[in-house]
Amino acid sequence: MAKNRSELREIAMKVIYQIKILDKSKLDYDVKSLIYDQLEQENDFVNELVMGYCSERKKINSLANKYMKDWTIDRLNMVDQAILSIGIYELTNTKTPPIVAINEAIELSKRYSEVEVTKMMNGVLDKIYHNEVSDD
Repeated sequence: MAKNRSELREIAMKVIYQIKILDKSKLDYDVKSLIYDQLEQENDFVNELVMGYCSERKKINSLANKYMKDWTIDRLNMVDQAILSIGIYELTNTKTPPIVAINEAIELSKRYSEVEVTKMMNGVLDKIYHNEVSDD
């Protein structure tokens, strides 16, 4: 059965989480294999989110840090980092409507994060939207 975009975002979040663990452990990996392990088929949307994160992670981290008050993205746990990274990437680099990109990240956060972290992510994504995206 085909997965909807919310389910595909969750898969992308799991892959990015794995990437973060493997990077921290200094282990080699193949991104396409990580995606395949989660999805077992090619999916352009998951590929775009994961590969986009990989190519834009410095920019994503910089934007997160710019709009986080008294925090940095590396202080979040790796699941929260993955969720916020997907939200920022999708908000700044895709044609997904901003309200959808923000809402989808917040819904993921509600499932995997603490309430305070979800509120913080919502604020960060809202600030990025108003200061970085809506001016384009």
